[in-house]
Amino acid sequence: MTISAILRRKGGEVLSIGCQDSVRAAAQLLAENKIGSLPVVRHEKVAGIISERDVVYCLAREGAAVLEWPVERVMTAPAITVTPEVPALSALSMMSKRRIRHLPVVEGDRLVGIVSIGDLVAWRIARIEEEAEAMRAYIQSA
Repeated sequence: MTISAILRRKGGEVLSIGCQDSVRAAAQLLAENKIGSLPVVRHEKVAGIISERDVVYCLAREGAAVLEWPVERVMTAPAITVTPEVPALSALSMMSKRRIRHLPVVEGDRLVGIVSIGDLVAWRIARIEEEAEAMRAYIQSA
């Protein structure tokens, strides 16, 4: 299964934020939507990603003034991205190795979605359960 199939199941809606928007605006979007990260865009291209961790670590280090900074001062850049054709297991492996929890999905330079490690783990668990059920059915029919 590919990232494209995961996006079809979960939907391609993705929130993003501009490089010049404030960290406060990013924190509000994260909280209001109960999400862990936002792709950061510049001229409709993914320039980076800002996560709840980025915000918290920067607040702890620099204080409340960071809330007025532009997102580009706090974001992780460049963002690690995937294309829709990437196999889900490859994306899951990449996320584990890089210790990241969100991957923006791009086609060319255009942001088309985002997948979280939770999306990929849920897919993997469902696949394992399907395989186990198929094995049980095979054994019972023998």
